[in-house]
Amino acid sequence: MDYLQKISVPMSLPDITDKEREAVAKVMSTNYLSMGPYVQSFEQSFRDFTGAKHAIAVNSGTAGLHLCVRAAGWSDGDRVITTPFSFVSSTNVLLYERITPIFVDAEPLTGNIDTVQLKAAVEDLNSSEAAAAKWLPPKGDNGGKLKGILAVDVFGQPADFDAINAAAKPYELPVIEDSCEALGAMYKGRPAGLLGDMGVFAFYPNKQITTAEGGLVVTNDDKAAAIIRSQRNQGRAEGDTWLAHTYLGFNYRMDEMSAALGTVQMSRIDELIRKRNQAAEWYREELSDIDEIELPHTAATTTRDSWFVYVIRVKDAERRDEVSQKLKALGIPVRPYFSPIHLQPYMQERFGYEPGRFPVTEDLGRRGLAIPFSGMITREQIAAVGAALRQVF
Repeated sequence: MDYLQKISVPMSLPDITDKEREAVAKVMSTNYLSMGPYVQSFEQSFRDFTGAKHAIAVNSGTAGLHLCVRAAGWSDGDRVITTPFSFVSSTNVLLYERITPIFVDAEPLTGNIDTVQLKAAVEDLNSSEAAAAKWLPPKGDNGGKLKGILAVDVFGQPADFDAINAAAKPYELPVIEDSCEALGAMYKGRPAGLLGDMGVFAFYPNKQITTAEGGLVVTNDDKAAAIIRSQRNQGRAEGDTWLAHTYLGFNYRMDEMSAALGTVQMSRIDELIRKRNQAAEWYREELSDIDEIELPHTAATTTRDSWFVYVIRVKDAERRDEVSQKLKALGIPVRPYFSPIHLQPYMQERFGYEPGRFPVTEDLGRRGLAIPFSGMITREQIAAVGAALRQVF
């Protein structure tokens, strides 16, 4: 206990240097505070890093996902397959456009969408309403057609996109990759974000890089890119003047200060990912002998991890909340990760979901616990987390 009291362990810290601070300060001496040269530089850094034809900066990952939904042409009454084991924004962007999310359960090792079930759902939803019925929510479905798939790279590890794309291809379904947690990850040697038709990254302070708030869309689709660029900027099409708006759009622009911060962060991306990978390896060494928990699993298809958070699973779900409270009492901040989307109050009210519908997602939600993690965490702090866990168990 005395040892733990001497070690401060924050939940997460952004990795910011004087170079980032100087770049942000430099913006204030220019005439550009929005949509200027730093936004262009930030976008170029992503084209270089991912190999994407188009990179479009926006003010949040949620905004990027919403614009991808719009570019895919999904709208009122359509059905789109997604996962209930995610941050709520991946479902919310469908609800913004009055789309029915069709949930497919997670697989138990990585928490990513179960592609065996996904394939069955795609086939059933394209077969008949009788076959589709088992995939539909208890209420709130408008009887539309299946129009696409929105898959999530959970905790920074890519979903099995070869299987996802194989299920989508026969029915020409667009695939959106929510890669908001997976910048820098590789799937079978290919970069996250480009595994579907459009991909989205996010840059909240606990992500691999940060712009404070911000997001970015990558795609090789010229038409989708034109729609996204226009709609992030109030619907101004290419060639429109200041007060001309060809389309209905949104104010989803990224500002120059955020882009300046992000541009410097991207110049350090390999370093930032390496530091996170080192922290994850330290955790594996520190925690591997604690029998009461499960450590994160890396799929064979993941050729480079890009650690966003470090989520352990308490084997006895009944003890998770007790463990959480005791760790906090010892000065170790922790958070449950994730709460199943289908059991959020607004989802239960709208679609009638009850516990038991998606057992793997619910099990992961009951047992998951995010422990302190960032590229700034030290080996000593990780040892303190390990000591606290041993004391609790």
